Amino acid sequence: MKGKVTPTQRALNLWAVILIIWAVYRAKFKLPEWFDEFIAKPLVFILPVYYYIRRVEKKSFFPSVELKFKFTLSDLLISLVIGGIFSFSAILANVLKFKKLVFFQQAVNVEMIFVMVLIAVATAISEEILSRGFILKRLYQESKNIYTSSFFASILFFFLHVPILFTNFKLTGDQLLLFMGTDLMLSLVNSFVFLDRKNLLVPILIHAFYNLSIILFV
Repeated sequence: MKGKVTPTQRALNLWAVILIIWAVYRAKFKLPEWFDEFIAKPLVFILPVYYYIRRVEKKSFFPSVELKFKFTLSDLLISLVIGGIFSFSAILANVLKFKKLVFFQQAVNVEMIFVMVLIAVATAISEEILSRGFILKRLYQESKNIYTSSFFASILFFFLHVPILFTNFKLTGDQLLLFMGTDLMLSLVNSFVFLDRKNLLVPILIHAFYNLSIILFV
């Protein structure tokens, strides 16, 4: 007799489907970055989660992923400090690649900077809703263990980035290893921060700050 499928198992099944779709998309399509971040990721990462929460769990979306539209000064300071620490890895990758520190290699203007910020934020929103607000929260609700749930969620976050890391031909050797390790560490730290602050906006800002550093330096 088959055991009953738990809510966490159903959530993980959905995550597995999302990973497969995302891996196929990254392998088969080479579309502009703006399309990946503003269209593909919201459709693949967020839309299934929204449908699952609304139709299966029958709950409101924003409370279910702890996305609260309020931000304290301590939240901001935590985000900036931790985001700055992780940005150092982007600078290190820059030095490994060019043998010196090289800033964004094209002439930049206000419009380009605005687009970069939007891309960094859009990426962070999609990935944090799926990895922290959806998966981590449900793992923690079942286990009540901050360490095991954060570690498992971080492994899943890493696998979510495998299609990105291995289809980006600009990342090789030491750079690739650095980003693999940084992605795993970023997820662990963001998981602890999320469970402590109970607000998805904090890991979103940390993630966005790190993403912007990658755009500028890598």
